[in-house]
Amino acid sequence: MRNDLAVPSAQVTIARFVSRLVDLAPAIGLFVVIGIIWEAAVKTFSVPSYLLPAPSAIGVKIWEAHDMLAQNLAWTMAAAVLGFIIGTAFAVSLAVLFLYSRAAERALFPWAITLKAIPILAIAPLLTIWLGFGLSPKVAIAAIACFFPTLVNTVKGLRTVDRQSLEFLSVIGATKAQTFRHARFYAALPYIFAAAKVSSSTAVIGAIVAEFTGANFGIGTVIVTAGYQQDAAMLFAAIAASSVATILMFYLVIIIEKIGLFWPEASMDA
Repeated sequence: MRNDLAVPSAQVTIARFVSRLVDLAPAIGLFVVIGIIWEAAVKTFSVPSYLLPAPSAIGVKIWEAHDMLAQNLAWTMAAAVLGFIIGTAFAVSLAVLFLYSRAAERALFPWAITLKAIPILAIAPLLTIWLGFGLSPKVAIAAIACFFPTLVNTVKGLRTVDRQSLEFLSVIGATKAQTFRHARFYAALPYIFAAAKVSSSTAVIGAIVAEFTGANFGIGTVIVTAGYQQDAAMLFAAIAASSVATILMFYLVIIIEKIGLFWPEASMDA
């Protein structure tokens, strides 16, 4: 019986994998075509490598420096992930406060907008001065980068509960905590995950920008050093490594979303 069930399950998994590859085929094909044109153009027009290296040269650089890139990328991603978690947790907590206290929202939301309006490049040097050259300022910048979109989305999500559900919970005598747990929290989850998909990339960008202003390790440091040395191949290698890590983080959020939003109506389109 178990073997009979295992075979269809394996077939479904393979079918989904093949379907996903088919969906990605146009994007992969375009990537390959651009790479071929790029390689041919660099070779044909003898473009200097310090201006625009060929994709093959970038691939060689990635292979030669993969250990160094991996170590620095791990440092950057640690800051990005920690900042993402802290920024998201703080934003959700503040959104809950705004839900139950209009006074707090009127007092604090303008400051959240002000924080969003300040360029990250302007904040990063200050945080480096205050917190040093370690991981802390990078985590702080990553948290700031993903804070505002999560706050706005969560506030909206917490207030999108349909009136009938709220009236029903009120009739049966549900407390505010019970109403939050059984209605508002589930209504907000799709909005929180929608913000998290955006914030997952902005957190990485924030961590890299923070490394531009002063750091001993990190992919941002690699980019700055390569820029000073006019090593375009290393610049592209570092950019490629950070892009792949950002994409993986984005899809990790999607996987968590699929697990967390398990009920059929849990969709932004619903």
